[in-house]
Amino acid sequence: MKARHKRIALIVGGLAVLGIAATLVLNAFQSNLVFFFSPTQVAAGEAPKGKNFRIGGMVKEGSIAREADGVTMRFVVTDTDKEMVVNYKGILPDLFKEGKGVVAQGKLGEDGLFTANEVLAKHDENYMPPEAAKAVGDAHERAAANKAAAEAASHTLKQ
Repeated sequence: MKARHKRIALIVGGLAVLGIAATLVLNAFQSNLVFFFSPTQVAAGEAPKGKNFRIGGMVKEGSIAREADGVTMRFVVTDTDKEMVVNYKGILPDLFKEGKGVVAQGKLGEDGLFTANEVLAKHDENYMPPEAAKAVGDAHERAAANKAAAEAASHTLKQ
């Protein structure tokens, strides 16, 4: 084999190894990628069914229910526009409370019930996860826009 052929074989082999390594890295990245959705986005069907994702918002007042086994919890996450029931089996963080910010990671079942495998709560009085804060802010903006439209329509009907 000539030196030129050896060099070409070495380059082709190096490119093949590089391609395989890139494929493995991208595959690992894709399998560990977790997206965030608000309850409004989940209700609109934007969230994937059967795949891990995060849902965030506020824990609805009066929605926390502990089942008979003492470990399984059910609560409602809301972005003030839509609500989502979350089922979680495990120990909740100490800062988990009604009316406070929360992010839960898990899967959406075919029945529409979100089963969480991890629950994260805010860490002090002034903090809310950025994604949850944005979802709540967007919901407030939509509610204000809907209210303004309803008032405009009501005003038009009165005239």
